[in-house]
Amino acid sequence: MKYEKLFNKGKIGRLEIKNRIVMPAMGTNLASYSGEASDAIIRYYEERAKGGCGLIITEITRIDNETGIGTPNQLCAMDLKHIPRLEMLARSVHKYNTKIFLQLHHPGRENHAMIIDGRQIAGPSPIMSSAIGEMPREMTIEEIEGLVVKFVKGAVLAQKAGIDGVEIHGAHGYLVGQFMSPQSNHREDKYGGSFEKRMRFITEIIMGIRAKCGPMFPISVRIDGDEFVEGGISLEEAIQEAVYLEKLGVDVINVSSGTYESVTTVIEPISYPQGWKRHLAKAIKEAVNIPIIACDVIRKPEMAETILKEDNLDFVALGRAQLADPQWGNKAKEDREEEIRPCISCLNCIESVLKCENIKCAVNPRVGRELEYSDFTKNGEGRKVVIVGGGPAGMEAARVLALKEFVPIIFEEKEHLGGSVYLATKPPLKDKLNWFLEYQESTLEKLNIEVRLNEKATLDKINEIDPYAVFIGAGSKPLVPPIPGVEKSFVYTSTDILEGKVILENKNVVVAGSGMTGLEISELLISSGNKVTVIEMADKIAPSGYIPNVVDISMRLVKGGVKLLPSSKLTNIKDGELEIENTKTHEITTLKADALVLSLGVKSNNEIVKAVEENYKIVEILGDACKPGRVVDAMLNGFEKAYVLE
Repeated sequence: MKYEKLFNKGKIGRLEIKNRIVMPAMGTNLASYSGEASDAIIRYYEERAKGGCGLIITEITRIDNETGIGTPNQLCAMDLKHIPRLEMLARSVHKYNTKIFLQLHHPGRENHAMIIDGRQIAGPSPIMSSAIGEMPREMTIEEIEGLVVKFVKGAVLAQKAGIDGVEIHGAHGYLVGQFMSPQSNHREDKYGGSFEKRMRFITEIIMGIRAKCGPMFPISVRIDGDEFVEGGISLEEAIQEAVYLEKLGVDVINVSSGTYESVTTVIEPISYPQGWKRHLAKAIKEAVNIPIIACDVIRKPEMAETILKEDNLDFVALGRAQLADPQWGNKAKEDREEEIRPCISCLNCIESVLKCENIKCAVNPRVGRELEYSDFTKNGEGRKVVIVGGGPAGMEAARVLALKEFVPIIFEEKEHLGGSVYLATKPPLKDKLNWFLEYQESTLEKLNIEVRLNEKATLDKINEIDPYAVFIGAGSKPLVPPIPGVEKSFVYTSTDILEGKVILENKNVVVAGSGMTGLEISELLISSGNKVTVIEMADKIAPSGYIPNVVDISMRLVKGGVKLLPSSKLTNIKDGELEIENTKTHEITTLKADALVLSLGVKSNNEIVKAVEENYKIVEILGDACKPGRVVDAMLNGFEKAYVLE
């Protein structure tokens, strides 16, 4: 077997796990409003079990309704009524010899009053998280003791439901971690001060679970190997915690990192390589004898096997990797790794949950909708479908159509597939997008889908094929607003730069527009020795960007000398200089510029739509050609239109 250790059996206490693949906890918003395991969440976890996962750790599970609500629709373990559906969840994954733990959670100060019905958030001490911006009240002794009872009750309910074990979430700056961390716990009573007192809360929880559930019921604790915040838990203290927890009788330690204040170390953006924090789990493993689960941005089987072997670790956590492809385990075991749909670390999954939506994956449109899209009806009967444009939406539509036994034919006027995603691979640190395009292209090849590169679709060419339906995913074009001087020779679009039509080196460049494309182009430009200034009309940089992604790239841009100027509107373009209006003061200033790059959005490229609609009954518009958006929008659009075609 190619990945020998990855597919060896493992043990947690006396519980045997069929392989070393763990799905760590990730919020979904798929549970019912009352906190029971819905059909949707059961099917979601069942697909990962069926796909080869050895151990599933559920999403954050609520044990307290007063201050402990993490998301509106999350699993709960607070009442006997929660047992029947948790039992159904356990049985659904046990069919595949997969084990399941319930993760018990309380957000503490990492929460918002809005989520807990306007009540003030609470924590060990009245110390505000800079990422939240709300002051927590200090929990009383009675309240803390009550929460211990609730954590223990959650474990008891899990055990009664046939769940194989529990995990206490003591990482990512949530309540249990807040008590353990010297940065967030400044108490001077029995729950704070010395290391032992800061560990008292979790000690009482573990001892209570042992007393109620017995010595054989597995307990996992998720800890931060490093909080990456000043005054917080360091690796040295994390090792001390692990040694303490082992002596306390914990069966396994799940090593992660970071808090909301160091958010990019919790939910790593695309720039973070596989295994970047493997030193944390390795150091902790060297200090204890109980199993360690390593959470290390693992995407590929080779990296999982390397970490298990070289770092002498016991299990690997594959979270987002199994969102992108629930068959990750089976494909790796069968040496079909080239068929694994890769996670691109775009963070759309987390972003959707934090917006109180159901979980969504940019590259896997079925995530959270496994019941809705349960089967591909083979109703194509060999009928041809022309797809105009080989971007992500067009390629996804072609894949689904082929599975339904239609015959898709892709017209792509460029010499390559990928559309806007292909262009997005050009800035630094975007290699995971290349993985995704390679997966899409190899999938088309395996399905024997005809792709006509360097061939622009025309009505005549479409008529020659005489298709049953036409899907138009011709992408988008850069927006060029009517600013005075925009026609000057030193004005370029983002596409000009990304396509390599224009090479700028050692110049003074202004980028207009601070969306993620504008910021990524800026990083590309500074890698060629350019001095870059980014102007943005809104009051903040990347106004619609997801904060971890924005923080990640902004830090690198500032380090690279890029000037970021919000509240700055481009009003006039002159030879060698630009007039900028401050949108707050309306003051006009000038910026010197050897080159101006416009990154102000895109508009749909639908020039062929009208002619096709006049000649064909079934015409679907896909991706940016329908409405400019992100990868998640294009993929879902392409998937859905193909899925429902009859």
